[in-house]
Formats: sequence, structure tokens, C-alpha cells
Amino acid sequence: MRLAGESILEFGNFYGNDQLKKTLSEDCAQSRFAHLYLLAGPQGSGKHTLALRLAAAMLCEAAGERPCGRCVACRKVFSGSHPDVITVDDTEKKTVPVDLIRKMREDLFVRPNEGRRKIYILPRAQDLGLSAQNALLKVLEEPPAYGAFLLLADNAEKLLPTVRSRCTELRLMPLEKKLFLKKLREQFPEASEEQCQSAYLRSGGFLGQGAALLRSGGQLEPQTDAFAQSYAGRNSLELLRVLTSMEKLKREQLCTLLSQWREVLLSALSYRAGAPAENQFSETLCRGRTAAELSTACGTLELAMQYTQGNVSVGAICGDLFWKLR
Repeated sequence: MRLAGESILEFGNFYGNDQLKKTLSEDCAQSRFAHLYLLAGPQGSGKHTLALRLAAAMLCEAAGERPCGRCVACRKVFSGSHPDVITVDDTEKKTVPVDLIRKMREDLFVRPNEGRRKIYILPRAQDLGLSAQNALLKVLEEPPAYGAFLLLADNAEKLLPTVRSRCTELRLMPLEKKLFLKKLREQFPEASEEQCQSAYLRSGGFLGQGAALLRSGGQLEPQTDAFAQSYAGRNSLELLRVLTSMEKLKREQLCTLLSQWREVLLSALSYRAGAPAENQFSETLCRGRTAAELSTACGTLELAMQYTQGNVSVGAICGDLFWKLR
């Protein structure tokens, strides 16, 4: 039970991730925000939504739940006009230039314009080169008490261990299927059940990706179609062709595809147990593979997804999958 006057972090339209929310709410109640947060998760996982809410909570002028969304500071943060919330990026560059980090360091020692804190958001932390990360380390050595940094990364493993060790890492997780479908239907009431189920499979449970898929009218990736057909038909040559074509993908792209494959197999297992078919592959997979094989393949894909978060090359992951799934 919270005592009167205690604050709690209000998350608004940032869904799921209950343990993460609990931790941040406790920190907020004690005004114990960290100087450096690393928000890690694939595209569409809610990193930008959470970053804005954290920034607003740090600057909110209300005495109760923060961010209140009503005070001048909150309105400015959410509209992108608060002078003490600075985005550090150059979207025209493939990597974040080291000069931007150096300019950030110079700006850091100019006191906040309006609020208690001065907050820097780095939306592409995974695209910081070695020189930019080393420059960032110099910024983080002895920042002023009012300085705060929010690093957003699709792939946190690209950051130097010396940078990550200084961060309070917040790893964003996919939504549970029931919550994902509920929120997706609220956003797209005109979407069919099949479209929502397909969006869930393709996105791996990340709502932002699912919404983008429905907006674009997308279906399952061609690689997923080819995988399901070749795996169900025990066609090793076709499976090899599919996996070979994926060796040039980025880690986050590969992880999204593998998550989709795993959900297709899980749907087939549910169908075998008597649940309705969630996609067009359930019956085909159940005819071509045993329940034990489907279950083992799910575990294999789960392990491969973990490898994408480490230092294992994409080519090695695809090669390992071929030998285990053929």
C-alpha cells in the first residue's frame, strides 16, 4: 500500500513488462532515478514510449503520480518542446557521429533551462561507433548531478562492456498474447482475427511491430512461409536455401523471423492439442511432424534467438539451425 504523498511512475500506453514497471515505480517513489538508463529491445518494443515517460517523470512538477501529463513540464516533454530533453542523433548518418557526443558533453555543463534535470536521449545507441562510445565514457565519468542519459538500443550487445556496466539496463519484453491481441484490436477494430493473429506471429509479441504490420497490410514473411513448408515436408534442400538467404540479415531482423517461426510451431502444437488453427500452416505441420519434433524445434529456435543477443555470427546461427532442423 502506498502512503499519501508517495509518487508512482505512471506508464500510460506502455504495456506489459510488469516487473520493469514495478522496479521503476519503486525508484520513482523514492526519487531515486539513475543517471544512465539503457532501454534494450527490438524495434516496436516501446523503447521510445518508455523513454518519454521516464523523461517526463524526472521533470514532472506534480506531487503525486508522475508523469501527471497535465503540468507544463509534462506537456512540453510529450510535445517534444522541452528545452531540457535533448535528442542526440543525426538520422542522415548510418552511425552516430562522435562529434555529436562531444557537443553533448559541452552542453551538459550548461545548467538546465527550466527543470531539475537535463536529459539526453540517444535513440540509436547500437549505432554508436567505437570512438563515439569512448567519447560517451568520458561524459559518464563525472556527470553533474542534474544530468541524465537514456540510451535506446535494438541490440545492446553492440555497446562496450564498459558502457553497459555503467547503465541501469531495462530490457523490454514482448507482451503476452492475450494482452497483445486486446490492445491491437483496440487500435484496429476493423482488422480480422486472422490478421491480428498473423501480426502477433510476425511481430514476436511486440505491439509496435504488430501495429506497423496491420497499417501496412502485411502478411507472414516469405521466409516463414518457405520454412513452414520445407520443415513440414522434410525438404532439407529447401530449408538450406531459406537459411542461406538469411545469413546477411541483421541480428534483430533474424531474431524477429525466428520468433515468428517459433510461434508458427507453437500454434501447430496447440492445434494438435485441439485448439483452433491460428494460421494456414498448423494442419500442414501437424501432418508432417510429430509433437516431439515440433516441441524440440521450438526449443532450438528459442536458443537461436538467445544467440542473436550475443556474439554468435548470423551465419553460424543459420548453419546451426539447418543441422538441427533438417
